[in-house]
Amino acid sequence: MIDYQKELNEEQYKVVVDGDGACLVLAGAGSGKTRTITYRVAYLLEKGVPSENILLVTFTNKAAAEMHNRVRSLTGRDLPLPWSGTFHHIAYKILRRNAEKLGYQGNFSILDSDDSEALIKMSMKSEGIDRKEKRFPSARVIQSVISYARNSERTIEDVLDAKYANFVPVVEEILRVASNYARKKMEANAMDFDDLLVNFNLLLAKSSNEAAYFSNLFQYILVDEYQDTNRVQASIVRRLAARHKNLLVVGDDAQSIYSFRAAEVSNILDFEKDWPGAKIFRLETNYRSTPDILDLANEIIANNTKQYQKTLRAMQDKFVLPELRAFGDGREEAVYIAERIDGLLVEGVKPDEIAVLFRASHHSQALEMELVRRHIPYDYRGGTRFFERAHVKDVLAFLRAFVNLRDIVSWRRILGLQVGIGDVQAEKIAIGAANLSSPNEIETLSHLVGARASSGWSDFLTIWRRILDSERLPAHLIQAVIDSKYREYLENEYPDARERLEDLEQLAGFAEKNTDLEKFLAELSLEEKFRGVNEATARQDKIVLSTVHQAKGLEWEAVFVVNLASGQFPNDRALREVGGIEEERRLFYVAVTRAKKHLHLTYPLVGVGGSYLQGPSMFLEEIDRNLVNDESFSGGNSWNPPESDEVVYEPVDDGGAGIQTNQNGKRSFLRSIDDL
Repeated sequence: MIDYQKELNEEQYKVVVDGDGACLVLAGAGSGKTRTITYRVAYLLEKGVPSENILLVTFTNKAAAEMHNRVRSLTGRDLPLPWSGTFHHIAYKILRRNAEKLGYQGNFSILDSDDSEALIKMSMKSEGIDRKEKRFPSARVIQSVISYARNSERTIEDVLDAKYANFVPVVEEILRVASNYARKKMEANAMDFDDLLVNFNLLLAKSSNEAAYFSNLFQYILVDEYQDTNRVQASIVRRLAARHKNLLVVGDDAQSIYSFRAAEVSNILDFEKDWPGAKIFRLETNYRSTPDILDLANEIIANNTKQYQKTLRAMQDKFVLPELRAFGDGREEAVYIAERIDGLLVEGVKPDEIAVLFRASHHSQALEMELVRRHIPYDYRGGTRFFERAHVKDVLAFLRAFVNLRDIVSWRRILGLQVGIGDVQAEKIAIGAANLSSPNEIETLSHLVGARASSGWSDFLTIWRRILDSERLPAHLIQAVIDSKYREYLENEYPDARERLEDLEQLAGFAEKNTDLEKFLAELSLEEKFRGVNEATARQDKIVLSTVHQAKGLEWEAVFVVNLASGQFPNDRALREVGGIEEERRLFYVAVTRAKKHLHLTYPLVGVGGSYLQGPSMFLEEIDRNLVNDESFSGGNSWNPPESDEVVYEPVDDGGAGIQTNQNGKRSFLRSIDDL
């Protein structure tokens, strides 16, 4: 028998032994939620609840496997948990034996993202959509629109209006493609990932017999990471728990950061409304971080108005205050962080216990260059390294072809982006370009272009003319490509076009101090080559660079949160979205609570390329300076907003979510240029 009272703290123990009925477990960061869930499952099994009557829902297969293994270890029995897994996994198992009720056959196929995209392309062709004639989103973008609409239970029109306004003029065509796509899936007896959830929910809604059967089968339902559920998933949970009402959901509203995936923080915030009389448990004992870090984390999240109040309490001893520093620009910030990382490594901190976190992927660019120069190997999480990203390579290929007309690799890349220009046509044009004496002569190759490629060639020439009209400086040439038809290409092709454009603006800013185009391109090529050699020969232990979103659920001994500047973190777009500021603050909270002992908060005072002034993030202005070692300025350990007309931070009217005086009476300010 497991000694639950001995092996669990008081908060965890209460959940395990008193978790009948509707229960909301507010599990703070580092509070042992996985431990609590697995002990609760073990407790139910010991009480004689058959394993087939327990539904355990997680968000990843890895988490499901980990919990299953822990339960097996705790109970000492190799009991199967047939109904443990992700929402999609559970839905698949149930739909497989009930597909006929929804018009499918039981052997239906599951489409992955590539399959789905290919079928949408077929639907576009069936609907007579010719992307050469009319600005129209790619299959990848349409897939994203349809997916978000289904998971958020919104119409495609609403999603376009809110997230893809540039495609509102072609909404009717998009609706036709979406309808055709749905029809083709049925004809192919196939479901995509979204169908698994939507059809499972539909089955429970349409078939009272199936709803009653599964609601009766699942005597106890446990859902992990409930703050990340969308509307469809919450509806599924409500239907399945209707009979026994033994629903225990575990999550943390303070770590709800996935609204861009249609996650609804209201699912957890409104739990008591959906389940009147629900029990509320709080796991507030933190086993991860020092009191110094948790004091700061509690201060940060206290500024959110829509939340369940909780206060994390540390089990670790006090160590050092989190450090706050300001720098002249991103380059200075990168140099400092690299030096501090070197120092931590010398002190004996393991490389894989050091992480640098950032709000957006392009914030890592300056630091990546600095780490390479210092031979500090790193593992990049949350995407591709900056100079390996497709759009960055695209823009640099334009510059390389401009400098070296014989660069057939760059020509094939940039011509391959254009509609109708295939490999054979691109190679023919590249060979022609190699025989020219000047970039200004490119248009003389028009006779090599066939009718099928004429539209793409015309788009390419539009971009090329912008390059020719620009000053022969790296930053100007990069900006010329950004402001050309290439921007339209990104918007049409990628759901994350905005983020890709931000990357390119960062690249242009990085190039500002370079006046020699050939030298700039050569240095980048050498950096890329050196990066490959460095990583091939370096020790396997690496520090981690990661977006905050990718860092959720992880922890490190030392954490650097960078580019905490106004307009960067929180992201500017958050100012325009209802609830946006509060989600960004939750994201900052997640970043801070990843740290065990060392926490460094940094920001540059000027933006990319030194072209504009930016102050600290509003989130830094909200915190009590006694909670940090504030070395933002050498003149002292704290900074107070100047009492003069120089203060330039204006409130934003965004429906109540903007920058205003907060509940503690603190205001956010930007520094004036004179204060630097």
